[in-house]
Amino acid sequence: MEHRVTGLDIEPCEAGRAISSPVRLVDTLDRGLVAVVGVVTSVILMAEIVVLFAGVIARYVFDRPFVWTDEVNSTLFLWLGMLGSVLALRRWDHMRMTTFTSLLPERWRTYTFAFAHAVILVFLVAMLLPSYADFQNESGILSSSLEISLGWRTAAMPVGMVLLIVTALLRLRELPRPGAMVSLAVVVLGVGVLALLRPVFRDLNQTDLAIFFLVGVPVMVFSGVPIAFAFAASTFAYLALSTSVPVSIMASQLDAGMSQLLLLAIPNFVFLGLLLESSGMARRMIAFLAALLGHVRGGLQYVLVAAMYLVSGISGSKAADMAAIAPALFPEMEKLGHDRDAMTALLAATGAQTETVPPSLILIAIGSVTSLSIAGLFTAGLVPAALLGLMLCGLIWFRSRRLPRVAGPRPAGRQLFAGFIAALPALILPFLIRYAVVEGVATATEVSTIGVVYTLVVGFAVYREFDRSELYPMMVATVSLSGAILLVTGAATAMAWAITQSGFSQTLAAALGAIPGGTPVFMAMSILMFAILGSVLEGLPAMVLFGPLMFPIARQFGVNEIYYAIVCILAMSLGLFMPPFGVGFYITCAIGGADPSRTMRHLWPYLAVLTVGVAIVALFPWLSVGLLR
Repeated sequence: MEHRVTGLDIEPCEAGRAISSPVRLVDTLDRGLVAVVGVVTSVILMAEIVVLFAGVIARYVFDRPFVWTDEVNSTLFLWLGMLGSVLALRRWDHMRMTTFTSLLPERWRTYTFAFAHAVILVFLVAMLLPSYADFQNESGILSSSLEISLGWRTAAMPVGMVLLIVTALLRLRELPRPGAMVSLAVVVLGVGVLALLRPVFRDLNQTDLAIFFLVGVPVMVFSGVPIAFAFAASTFAYLALSTSVPVSIMASQLDAGMSQLLLLAIPNFVFLGLLLESSGMARRMIAFLAALLGHVRGGLQYVLVAAMYLVSGISGSKAADMAAIAPALFPEMEKLGHDRDAMTALLAATGAQTETVPPSLILIAIGSVTSLSIAGLFTAGLVPAALLGLMLCGLIWFRSRRLPRVAGPRPAGRQLFAGFIAALPALILPFLIRYAVVEGVATATEVSTIGVVYTLVVGFAVYREFDRSELYPMMVATVSLSGAILLVTGAATAMAWAITQSGFSQTLAAALGAIPGGTPVFMAMSILMFAILGSVLEGLPAMVLFGPLMFPIARQFGVNEIYYAIVCILAMSLGLFMPPFGVGFYITCAIGGADPSRTMRHLWPYLAVLTVGVAIVALFPWLSVGLLR
């Protein structure tokens, strides 16, 4: 079987040769593995939704809360995360940076692709025994409510590792053999060299942190290794070669990072976002906004800003938010003479603007790793995002006021009212979700299931556009994306734990405390740091990794932690969509079908306005915490 490289993916190419029986057997194994994992994870996802929703009804309606739901959810969630990461690896959905590898000649892209797979495979093999050891350690402990062995839960880790190894091998065999063999040999040789240098690493004090985390992580990330595996491989190497800590702690830290119940909102919100698109709710919302403002000069640009604010965060993926809005608005905007590159630039700017709009998964993730109030974060994120949106609208007005009037016809009042009634169920949903969390009806984890049930009811009973055949593919896509996100949180949690245990946090705190200027300088440095991290690591990994390190330092400076979280998330979002490195910028160009080099020219004014907005939010903390009770 021959292969060809298409972009960053390797596709099998049959040249008319008969496929041998062993190849057919492996192909059958591959399809069977994907099918079984897809079905099992879909069942787990639905079970999680049912258990969470039943818990809300039992507590809020009947005032008889279930005491066993946390244990059941924790067990199912770890299995969902591990098996979801298997699907993500097979579908190549894991978050990765492709800015540099995409610039390489096609032949070298093949080698970097093979190198990424080789790193993944070697790490997974190294993790197999530690994950089994962690399973054995937990098997003798009984859960408090159900009184069953914790082994039923922690078995997800070794089982997931085995399935990930099989999946990595299946992907590796699809690559051109020379590239795969050379890359695997290079990685194994590198591991051998590092093992020989173990006595040297033990004597380096904290200098070894720079080797593993400031050199090792960037090299892997820039060469196309998925971010989760770059974090995890570097952390495992650090623990194994530079410390006396048992490497089984790596498995327990992955477990801790992946199975926090707050993060259970992730798959539910991802699924909710897909349901919104499939049910037609998102389309009707955008259609109403377009009818309301489409006749105004630059009106559809205002609609784009408003629509992103309303739907942001519900899908669990900024790319999904933009993908739901762009197809509905861009054709109409082009009919009115708007340039596609300029539209895509505005779409990227709204992606950066709305990162703090609840129920943002970034807010949920940072709350889970820093123990901040999710309701407080949800409330604090509304006004800053609205302020940035108003500033974008101000720029839109300024840039369009001298242009020829480009607008659609003013709709009749009856037509506008009909559009409002059609969009009303969709318009209610974002406010319903935020109200339920802020008023304590449901937790941030549980409220996602309220949204799912509400959308299913509206989709089937009101809009009647649901295609039942789409539910299973949506569940598989949900689990795959969720597995990719959860593996990042697990790897970042392990990495942050290792860095903290090394004493680096105290060193960093002392260094920042010694810098003249006090709190203002600390905030300025934090904004710069998170903007850079958001550019090279994407938003979620950056916040999960550095949140536990920076928030204690912010506390020492007397900075309100919720305010600090909002400022850092906004700074991170600037980096995420800032060219030439920001991954979000290139994702937006792909969604909008625009040329990055031309889009970049239109984007800089929007980013300048957003940068000023972030500075205003940082200068006036009451914009973030003024609504908190």
